[in-house]
Amino acid sequence: MFIKIILSYLLGYLRLSIEGYYIERFINICKNNKIIIWNLKRDKDIHLYLNVRISEFKEICDIAKKTRCKIKIKNKKGIPFLLHKYKKRKIFAVFLILVVCSIGLSSNFVWNVDIREENNQKIENIIQDLESAGLKIGMLKSNINTKEIINKIRFQRNDIAWIGIELKGTNAIVKLVKSDKKPDIIDENEYCSIISDKAGVVTKINAQTGTANVKVGDTIKEGDVLINGWMEGKFTGIRYVHAKGEIEAKVWYTKHKKISYHTTQAKETGNKENKYGIKINNFEINFYKKLSKFKIYDTIETENKFKLFSDFYLPISFIKKMNKELEEVQEDYTLEEAKTIGIEELQEELEKEIENKNNIVNKNINTYEQEDGIDVYVTYEVLENIGTNEKIVF
Repeated sequence: MFIKIILSYLLGYLRLSIEGYYIERFINICKNNKIIIWNLKRDKDIHLYLNVRISEFKEICDIAKKTRCKIKIKNKKGIPFLLHKYKKRKIFAVFLILVVCSIGLSSNFVWNVDIREENNQKIENIIQDLESAGLKIGMLKSNINTKEIINKIRFQRNDIAWIGIELKGTNAIVKLVKSDKKPDIIDENEYCSIISDKAGVVTKINAQTGTANVKVGDTIKEGDVLINGWMEGKFTGIRYVHAKGEIEAKVWYTKHKKISYHTTQAKETGNKENKYGIKINNFEINFYKKLSKFKIYDTIETENKFKLFSDFYLPISFIKKMNKELEEVQEDYTLEEAKTIGIEELQEELEKEIENKNNIVNKNINTYEQEDGIDVYVTYEVLENIGTNEKIVF
């Protein structure tokens, strides 16, 4: 509805006065005919003020005639009437020409970079990398070599599987597909051993190809050889192979946190203040005093860029800064409360790291009381398949 009203201002609209005994019927017929009317104001029972588009004025007159209502034009609003009013004024004409020329000139630049990641997978620092590769806001489109930028990003980053850049209007659309981290795959014909990628205690080992270097119950550390990439026969001697097998181990995940008995936390009071400004390219005009009336606060800044069409952005942005007042609140915990908080927070952190929670076989919790708080240690014992291939270098 708001967009339609803005469009009505561009095309021109009228402020009308409707008088009659059948005003409700008049409004209902307008709605049934899908005529956009807004800013309704009723004066007594038989008088109504409203706004309507120029293009729908004739239809409004017909409806007024049907409902025996008198209609008067109170005001004429919108750009067409302004143009008519100032068409003889040279300054306005010059200003209008400058605006048109500025919009035409700005169409040769990129004023917005739209990052679109597949499945909303966030890729860190991609904007900075794009800028260093040659894609910046305010650059001439003719100076942007999309193929060169794509090659630089591919060479610089290994967490991007695919990248595409499209220039539409004054908008640069960057589409990204994040790559999944996968272990280096060694060709089946290459000789390799299996080494441990985690520390733990071996609970099961099955060497399909190669020679087991550990046995059940052995304590291992990261980098230890689990299955050697060679086999020895009585008659064949030693021959090298591509080691294969399954190794299960008991591994431990430990986290520590200290919870103080007396802490100060910043909490929102519910009071807010909004500050506004306009940004023209990199020049910002603030409509407020920089200092906030709050002593402690968080600031949330939003930037809305002006655009004429879907991909035609202008180098003008509307800035809104919302300051949320904070107050320092003293929190006091008993020994048991501090212990519970510490255990719950650490368990939540650990369970985010462990992929398969069904493989957790044991939980160990230790707490150590101090003068000013309590140290909490939580350890999860987990059964996991471990091991990664390592090429044998002669």
